[in-house]
Amino acid sequence: MAYEVTLITGDGTGPELAEAARKCVDATGVEINWDVQEAGIDVMEKTGTPIPDSTIESVRRTRCALKAPITTPVGTGFRSINVYLRQELGLFACIRPCKYYPGVRSYFSEVGVDIVIVRENTEDLYAGVEFEKGKPETEKLIDFINGLPSDRKIKTKADETGVSIKPISVSGTERIVRCAFEYAQKNGRKKVTAVHKANIMKYSDGLYLATATEVAKDYPDIEFEERIVDNMCMQLVQKPELYDVIVLPNLYGDILSDLGAGLVGGLGVAPGANIGPEGAVFEATHGSAPKYKGQNKVNPTALILSGMLMLQHMGELDAAKRLEQAVADVIKEGKDVTYDLKPNRDDPTAVGTQEMAAAICAKLQG
Repeated sequence: MAYEVTLITGDGTGPELAEAARKCVDATGVEINWDVQEAGIDVMEKTGTPIPDSTIESVRRTRCALKAPITTPVGTGFRSINVYLRQELGLFACIRPCKYYPGVRSYFSEVGVDIVIVRENTEDLYAGVEFEKGKPETEKLIDFINGLPSDRKIKTKADETGVSIKPISVSGTERIVRCAFEYAQKNGRKKVTAVHKANIMKYSDGLYLATATEVAKDYPDIEFEERIVDNMCMQLVQKPELYDVIVLPNLYGDILSDLGAGLVGGLGVAPGANIGPEGAVFEATHGSAPKYKGQNKVNPTALILSGMLMLQHMGELDAAKRLEQAVADVIKEGKDVTYDLKPNRDDPTAVGTQEMAAAICAKLQG
């Protein structure tokens, strides 16, 4: 029986990448009925919204989507299409593996980095609870805070001060930390590291750390440790081989995801999965790179590996393993790869997006 999957083609280089990833997933032999949907700047010009209702409804129906990169329109009132999708669909966990594949250029090629970032998606500063400078509601909020019986005051005036609220809850933290531990158990991982800034933000990050520590007691087979976020950044650069699964609140998770991608060669090889109780959306970590639109030039690896994560989520573990191995083999051979995967980016033997995808398909079918 075929799986029902929404394919969101995105904009910029998104449609090219979606085509490449779809071909590679299909080449595994797993039967999928793709419901192709649009989102982004291109569809906004036609419908007035970058996320049509039909796209959201498709994902609600299929409960699974492979999403190509999308550009967030500037100056239109849309904060972030990606954030909107996560919040609208209840995708509370962002899982981003950062794994080195031989053949990718990286300063850490000898280390064999293989870490997984588990990022909370719904709370923290990305919850979007913000107040703009000069607005009456901002002045009212500042007056309220300054009127509380506390020595913590906002000392600048409302006409020059913006305020963002950072909510961290017990339930939200429990949910994401359990997700990290369960991922570790399911995938044979040995350690979970909780990242925070509890030494400064004692009532938000402090709550996060205390809750994570309690949850960890339910998983005695998995080692647990905690790290302050600035120290964690240094640790990852100095000795990334010491880390396995790393669980973080929203903002730190966003930042360390890019750091982790940098360790293994960049965003071009960084896949991602957004998971919730009602479904999942799989996407590359990188953006839509509109300047390369239509040039058949960009690296499709991140979205293809996101398709691999989707197959894992479906329980098609053999197909996922074969797809990842095919990607790894093509990268290691270094022949049919895009310009950014060549030792010299001006190498005339570099192939295009679709040609690299075709080489991966050939590995799968050979």
